[in-house]
Amino acid sequence: MSENRKDLENAKGKIPNQMYKRLGLGEKKYVQLLKGVSGVIGLNDPVGIVTLHRELHDGLNLKRVACPIGVLCVIFEARPEAAVQIASLALKSGNAVILKGGSEANLSNRALVSAMREALKCTDVPEDTIQLVSSRQDVHHLLKLDEYIDLVIPRGSRSLVRKIQQSTRIPVMGHADGICSVYVDEEANVETAVRVTVDSKTNYPAACNACETLLVHHKILEKALIPIGMKLKSRGVTKIHADKHTIQYLPQDITVPSKEQDFRTEFGCLEIAVKCVKSTKDAIDHINSHGSSHTDCIVTENSSTAKQFMNAVDSAGVYHNASTRFADGFRYGFGAEVGVSTNRLHARGPVGMEGLLTYKYKLSGKGHIVEEFGVGKKEYTHRDVQEEKKRDMTCMISVVLSVVVVGALCVRKMLS
Repeated sequence: MSENRKDLENAKGKIPNQMYKRLGLGEKKYVQLLKGVSGVIGLNDPVGIVTLHRELHDGLNLKRVACPIGVLCVIFEARPEAAVQIASLALKSGNAVILKGGSEANLSNRALVSAMREALKCTDVPEDTIQLVSSRQDVHHLLKLDEYIDLVIPRGSRSLVRKIQQSTRIPVMGHADGICSVYVDEEANVETAVRVTVDSKTNYPAACNACETLLVHHKILEKALIPIGMKLKSRGVTKIHADKHTIQYLPQDITVPSKEQDFRTEFGCLEIAVKCVKSTKDAIDHINSHGSSHTDCIVTENSSTAKQFMNAVDSAGVYHNASTRFADGFRYGFGAEVGVSTNRLHARGPVGMEGLLTYKYKLSGKGHIVEEFGVGKKEYTHRDVQEEKKRDMTCMISVVLSVVVVGALCVRKMLS
């Protein structure tokens, strides 16, 4: 905490306000960080889990088994707690990790990584499983090590992510923007609309899952926008960028005419863009063309409309009557997250341990050869094996029952 205060003092006035907020590791954040680690500790070991067990032929069995990706390189700005979240998930999933934090958090990251490496000395895990690099030149060299590093995960600004994607042949997992939207449908409950919109925007405006755009159906403009605008103002929103249809219903002292670019902007602060849409389809089209495929929400009491929205919006997270701020690995029960991915391949949304795993196929036979299979020869059975799981469960139940019976007999003997 002492080193973090030094980082904050050194960065004051030198970095954007939203980044400065992320840099702080105050008491609440630190407690949350520790809860996240405890959550990871409580998760089952994911390595070695069998996700498919299939008999190809008598005595020829195929298994798909979860295994680590290998060496991860995670590059992040501000957010010193990310170093701990990422390292804990990497260790739990059997991966090694090279961390590169922003220079603004240099002292905080050194203190945290030093503590984790010291703790590893008390285990059978080599302390170099977690490493920290400091300079930009280090990153330049790391991104060329495609022979040794298996996955790069950038967490930070759009420019950071884009630059990394263009500078390496190593697979990159991450998201470039957090342009999240809330759409208030004509059949929305106004109280719900106020609660969801205000929390999505003001709970932590610097977060990538904060709402940046509010879309409102034209039939509910006055009814919904007046209370939403008043509540946003009372919660500290400093500027509302409103289109010509919505501007008259919002607080005039903080509302300005919107520009097209406002609806493609991640403000990262207490600003929001507001737009009128004619239909749910218009809202979907706007989000798919202006958003960043992160997290988007519909507020409505019509379940059919909600289903239409949630099926058609092409985002990693699509919500109904719930704040976009729920898009978080800790809140999803992942213990922590290494970041949020808007990729369509491998992992999507808040990435926990499952996103740090791949799999291998294990095949066991008894001298089986392919030549013996084909037309007029042996045929594949392709039978999914369930009996083993049932036997394991039956065995476990038998053990539990045996313990209960023995315990009951002991108690009976003591009483007699």
